[in-house]
Amino acid sequence: MTRWRGWILLAATVGGALLTARLGWWQLDRAAQKESLQTAIAARAEEPVLDGAAALATDEAAAEAQEHRRARVTGQWLAERTVHLDNRQMDGRPGFFVLTPLQLDDGSVLLVQRGWRPRDFVDRTRLPPLPAPEGVVALEGRLTRGPARLYEFEGADSGPIRQNLDLQSFARESGLALRPLLLLQTSPAGDGLRRDWPAPAVDVHKHYGYAFQWFALCALILALHVWFRILRPRRQSRA
Repeated sequence: MTRWRGWILLAATVGGALLTARLGWWQLDRAAQKESLQTAIAARAEEPVLDGAAALATDEAAAEAQEHRRARVTGQWLAERTVHLDNRQMDGRPGFFVLTPLQLDDGSVLLVQRGWRPRDFVDRTRLPPLPAPEGVVALEGRLTRGPARLYEFEGADSGPIRQNLDLQSFARESGLALRPLLLLQTSPAGDGLRRDWPAPAVDVHKHYGYAFQWFALCALILALHVWFRILRPRRQSRA
């Protein structure tokens, strides 16, 4: 029985060490992927600005090559279609991302993430009037797939305040001819919105921290097995 117990403990130790080591390497791989993404984003940011509606992608194949590139467009706001994405933070404060469709010169529509505004702490559904200049406006920004998705409850995907927004679903709902990418606005505007957008994939060091924790746990599992199964019995036998 003691012999079988020893083999079971050895198998558990080896299994635990292999699992934690594999998780550590997985976190290192995730960090490498994000570093590659940062390099690609930086390279695309150096490419010429896409100027005007004619330069923007109209299908998914072209959108893949234009993601994270800078763009300059002109058009008119469709302010009545503005959507506020809830539970979005900036500097640790809860608030909304404000998204408004912009009708371009050719009649197509580009959804614009205009900026961030704080939430009313008394009434979270209260949305003060938001300036949206009439007539043609000129904007600059970076093309992206849109904000990260958050967990949402049923019924939180409609109305002026939502948890998430899918471009294809919003296009069907609104009947607008939306372009496949969203413009993350970076140009200033007198609307009171903040545009301190964080750089994509800036959490690389988080993965290095997780990797260190998994490797440390792996080393601890092996060290405990060596101590309790090898070193400690030898010391007791010599005593």
